[in-house]
Order: sequence, then C-alpha cells, then structure tokens
Amino acid sequence: MNGPDEHERTFAALPPARGRGFAQSWWGQAWLKALEDTALDSEQLRRGRRHAREGAVGAVTVRPGRITAVVRDRDGTACRSDVLLQQLDDQDWDRFLDTATDRAGHIAALLDRDMPPHLVEDAAAAGVELLPGIGDLEPECTCDAWDHCPHTAALCYQVARLLDQDPFVLLLMRGRGERRLLDELQLRSVARAHPPEADETPVRAGVRADEAFAAAGDLPPLPGPPVLPDGPGPAPALDTRTTPADGLDAGALEFLAADAATRAHLMLRQALAPGHAEQDAEPAPSRDQDAVRMAASVPGPVIAGRLAAGTGRSRAELELAVRAWRYGAAAGLAVLEEDFTPDAAQHARAVNCLAAAWADEADRPRLRPAGPDRWTVVGALTQLRLGGDGQWWPFRKERGAWAPAGPASPDPAEALAGALGETV
Repeated sequence: MNGPDEHERTFAALPPARGRGFAQSWWGQAWLKALEDTALDSEQLRRGRRHAREGAVGAVTVRPGRITAVVRDRDGTACRSDVLLQQLDDQDWDRFLDTATDRAGHIAALLDRDMPPHLVEDAAAAGVELLPGIGDLEPECTCDAWDHCPHTAALCYQVARLLDQDPFVLLLMRGRGERRLLDELQLRSVARAHPPEADETPVRAGVRADEAFAAAGDLPPLPGPPVLPDGPGPAPALDTRTTPADGLDAGALEFLAADAATRAHLMLRQALAPGHAEQDAEPAPSRDQDAVRMAASVPGPVIAGRLAAGTGRSRAELELAVRAWRYGAAAGLAVLEEDFTPDAAQHARAVNCLAAAWADEADRPRLRPAGPDRWTVVGALTQLRLGGDGQWWPFRKERGAWAPAGPASPDPAEALAGALGETV
C-alpha cells in the first residue's frame, strides 16, 4: 500500500479470504449492507463473493468518489471494475469536522483506525451521511453489465476488508485524504482549546529592567493556574508521502509522541492537585523501568517486541514485568526482578508479622522459606515476597514462572488472600 495521499491510495491485492467473513467492523458490515440492499440479482452477488474469496481481485485504487480494480474470471478474462460513491461537498466537510472535534474521543478513535458509532450518528444528525445507503454504490464495469455484476460485487467485498483495517479509506472515497483531514482536525482542536479573547489588550513591546524593578510593588497578581484539559491531545500522524530516513520508524516515533503527551497530561494533573507543592518529587525512572512503563501503556505487538528486545527480555519476561509495573510501578518491578536481602532486624520483623497475620490458627497457611525475602505456601502455587519498603507482595506460579498476582499490602494475610481470590 502506498502512503496516505490527498488524491489516491493503492492497496496491493489481498490474499484469498476462505473461511472468514469479509467485514468484522460494524462500518465494514454497513458497507456490505449497502451493496446487498442495492444489487438486484443475488446470484451476481454470490459469484462476486466467490471471486473475492478466491483472490481474483487485483490491486485496489481508491480515489475521491471512485474505487477501481481489475477482476479476473475463472477463465482468465480480466475486467476493469469501478464503483462510484458521491463525494461530500465543502459544507458537509465543515459540519463533519465540527462534529469530530466536539468530542475528544472522536479524534483519538480515528487515529486508532476506529470509526466510533457516535461519530457517524452525530454526523448524520448534522446532515452528513458518511456510510453509503441503498443505491449509493454505483457500478461501472467493462463487462457492460447495467447493474452490479460479479466483478463490481467482488470489488466491494474486497474493499470491506480494507475498510476494516482503515476507516480513512471511506473518508477518502467521500473526498478527503487522511493527511488533510488530520491537519484540519488539529487546527480546529487548537482553535477550540485557545479561543481568542474579545477584550484582549495589546502586549507592550517591553520595559527597562530598572523600571520593572522599581514597579515591583505595583505589579498585578499572577494569573491563576491553567485549566486541565480532558485528556492529552492526539499525536501527529507521521505516515506521510515522504519516505523516512534510514533507521527511523515512523510508527515508533508516533508512539513516543503519544506517550510523551500522556505523561505531560499526568504531570499537569498532579501539579494542579491540592497539596502538590508539599509532596516530594518522584525519582525519575531508569531507562529499563521507563521501557516497562511504556510497554504497560498497551502499545501494539510491534512496539512491545522492540521494547522487549531493547531491555534484554523475552516477550514472556516483558509480560511479567508489565504486570508487576501495573501492580506497583518501580517497586513492583524491583520485587519481581531483584533479590532483596533483609538485615537481621528487618527479617525478625517479617517473621513476627507473618506469625501475627492470621488470628485464627486454622486459617494460617503453612509457609516454607524460599529465600531471605520469600515464603512459599506449602501445597499451593502461591508465594509471599517482602519488598525493601516492608510491603508484602503476592505471587502465583504460572507456566513454571513466578508471576505477580496482586498489589502489595502491609498485611501478608491480605496480600495472600488477593492472590488466592479470597477476602479477609
């Protein structure tokens, strides 16, 4: 597939689709419903499905108002097939862009290659029909059929698979390319976040330093803190027509930008929270800890694979590290991967804590020391670990490895109950 373009995108021929539906997404299914409600001959549709399943549809080119592909019959005869869809006019696009920026989640969903139902419903309420309806998919084919033939039907079934992967294909058919849409959405989002002030006073060019110092007692009070946005802004899309430099992964860079925006929003929220000035600053995570933190933000498998390799872990080891991070951030990761040797006083306090944790002797599990900071439950695949902060962390054995099983607790009975799915 070539990169997103304002005027045209071409997708390589898809492999045969035997044994699966053509559309999994709701908008892909809506596309096929428009085809099946429009076509007059169900036999032509059946033959079109067979063509698409057998991989008879060649490369698909998508332009505003038109999709095109060469479709081959079983005897090798090739037909050029087109399906036309009416483009939206400029006023329609203005209404759609306004609708998309009304809710923060709409833009985020589009960036995730998702078409939220609320966006389509809100657009329809504004008079903009994104999805085709009965009669909207107009066929043209060199086989000279006057209605949908097997070739145009096969093209539509194949396009449903493309729509599943990327709803921007539908928006390009309606007249706007991905790059232009994202730029316009970003401009409108910024304009809404920073509306112009009607009574804004002109900014002075500047004052002398001695004048400013002399007027220190006359200065106005500092402005109030900024308003916390609902969420981080969308990361810029870097999938452009320009080929990236060697060694530069646009997808990884987009992920890092989105992660930085999320972290910045979190830091702003913490800074605006009451009592923040009295709190001690959290230590910055190490490079290894930060990689696990990023993996815990649920990136795609490609990013997760790169993070695993970059930290010297296998995929399975990274999954355990991510689970530990979600339970306890850096402290949880340390308990999973680092050995802690308590001193004599810490060890004595731990033993006394274990002895006093269960009021009823019948409820007390048999614990066998498995290291200076670990006690394994006899007869169960569970374990308690003591952290350097004095907290107890539950673990459970899964596929031969000890895995974090819950958050920490100062009470070992409570921590172990969480791993066993019990309450105390």
